[in-house]
Amino acid sequence: MALFGSKPQGPRLAPELDDVPLGRVLRNVVSARGIGPQDLAVAQVERLLRDTGHDWDRRLHRIGVLAQAAPSLARTWREQRPRDPDALLLAAWSELATDPWGALATCRLAAERRPADPTPWVGALAAVRILGRPTSELAPLWHEIHARDPWHREAHLQILGYLSPEEHGSQTALRDFLDDVMAVMPVDAPTACLPLTAAVRQYHRDLDAGGTRTLGISQYWTQPHIVRVLDQALARWPNPGHLRHAASVADLGLLAYALARAGRLRDAQPVFAVIGGLVTSWPWGYDGDPVERFAHWSRR
Repeated sequence: MALFGSKPQGPRLAPELDDVPLGRVLRNVVSARGIGPQDLAVAQVERLLRDTGHDWDRRLHRIGVLAQAAPSLARTWREQRPRDPDALLLAAWSELATDPWGALATCRLAAERRPADPTPWVGALAAVRILGRPTSELAPLWHEIHARDPWHREAHLQILGYLSPEEHGSQTALRDFLDDVMAVMPVDAPTACLPLTAAVRQYHRDLDAGGTRTLGISQYWTQPHIVRVLDQALARWPNPGHLRHAASVADLGLLAYALARAGRLRDAQPVFAVIGGLVTSWPWGYDGDPVERFAHWSRR
């Protein structure tokens, strides 16, 4: 992770996190205007994704960030290279929110072009989740992903969202999924964030519910199973070299947020120091401007 030992900076939104090559290409892509600059940006994106190789975790991180930042570039690249698996994937992820059926079809094309890559299957899983399809349609996609990358972070987060009470699941389904995963998950897997992510989402769910659930919110972070999740993460995650996946900074930010909301500000300070001011929209944007909220808690 590049953030360890790096010079501290002021808080800033950083969708690329600590991926320096991605950040460099992202700035060029966002500023590209006209045919010439956009062709150059396409070439830079192509090279960046090629350089990612078989690091499937970082590959999807880069595709997701670029797709959100430059959907027009994704369309241009696909028009130029309609059979290129990277161009297909970037196009699919850029249209997930607006055309999930189209994204699903594009992901299937990408899977045919690069059979070893789990990324098209994760995209298909995301599309099926958005479309609210039955679990019977998720199962074969999950099998394909698991066969290629059993601890794929984004795939597990997609299932976590699908099984949530506000989507297509229930508290029982969510708990059963987490129990099954955590029983066999390595402590340094890219999916290590799952229990803490679930805890923070439940905290927000209780706040949103109002009524008696909100009245008891002050005790949320003192529940033994929540304390255990926080303590385990705090003991491992900030250690140099423990977290090596592409979204490590986001997970550390989630830990800092949870510790701050739990009133454990002394414990949170070393985590804030490791993050180096790299802010993510979630969870920091839940109750205000994410950079302002990050700055507020990191100074306390």
